[in-house]
Amino acid sequence: MFLDKLSLINFKNYEEVKGRFSQEINCFVGKNGSGKTNLLDAIYYLCMTKSALTPQDHQCFKHEETVFSVKGEFELDEKKRVVVCGMQVGKKKLVKLDDKPYRKSSEHIGKFPVVLIAPNDTDVIRGNSDDRRKFFDAIISQTDQNYLKSLISYNHVLKQRNSLLKQFSERNYVDNDLLSQYDKELIELGKLIHGIRKKFIKNYQPKVTKHYLNLSEKSEKVDLVYESHYDLDIHTLINDSRQKDLILKRTSVGIHKDEFHFMMDGNLIRKFGSQGQQKSYLIALKLAQFDFIQKEKQLKPLLLLDDIFDKLDDFRISKLMEMVASDAFGQIFVTDARPERTLGIFENINHQVKIFEVDAGKIHELTT
Repeated sequence: MFLDKLSLINFKNYEEVKGRFSQEINCFVGKNGSGKTNLLDAIYYLCMTKSALTPQDHQCFKHEETVFSVKGEFELDEKKRVVVCGMQVGKKKLVKLDDKPYRKSSEHIGKFPVVLIAPNDTDVIRGNSDDRRKFFDAIISQTDQNYLKSLISYNHVLKQRNSLLKQFSERNYVDNDLLSQYDKELIELGKLIHGIRKKFIKNYQPKVTKHYLNLSEKSEKVDLVYESHYDLDIHTLINDSRQKDLILKRTSVGIHKDEFHFMMDGNLIRKFGSQGQQKSYLIALKLAQFDFIQKEKQLKPLLLLDDIFDKLDDFRISKLMEMVASDAFGQIFVTDARPERTLGIFENINHQVKIFEVDAGKIHELTT
């Protein structure tokens, strides 16, 4: 699978731009703020139907514009596939594959898998449990549509239960039978999600360890531990938390409180790991994501590397380039503020490299 062409209209800082890419390595170079990262985000949007950088679609519109579109022409299984994502102010987002609109944009997830490594990924390590759940949910959702559907259903029921708790609190009245109905739905959906997450972590953890050992100059013992209310008696936990939930006006027990602990020598990496150790663990997580998706989909995901050469030392860059040279990856997109560095890194790799200069919402291919 590879992305052949990309067309943007009114997406972030781009009024209108088109590009045609190498099947192997593509580099976007230019000054900071020129729009390099937005190109990667547009590619991510085509695969995931949402931005990796902004939580709301309305933040993807170019300033003062009322419509945007992102179009990509892929080659998948020797067939041309065309993906279009677009939105108009005040209207529902449109996602189409080969000119056929999806009923729900979530149906598109997983068809064109993608892995993004970006500077703000440190939130996965240093952020809260919600950041880690979102990270793993995005991985599993690209390989399991049933998981994604169950997760969407769970969040819908959770939202309804929380709304009910708020109403009961405000009216000083509780319908326990009605709450029990929502509890039953949450428990059943949560059991399914928990089972898939547990199986996923069992397969994923060894991949993280393998990549960490390759990226690190040391031999710390790393681990990935999954913790859930569903490891205990979930029925009792939910029943016992009802009074607390009414006071808090939200649901305090369930799959939405799961935690993933990143460990090193028995300690939390976010608390006791050095910057280098955290960096190595983070890249190991992302490379494990690539391996997992490739195995499940029998397809190499697009790999998007955003400004990572500034964040990595020479040792880790060399390890990544060893993987590139060994054909471990498929199509790669890279951003860098220093063209000479990009040329230096890729000049000894026997792959087709295209370099595009990005400047003020325009791109053009450089002769190499």
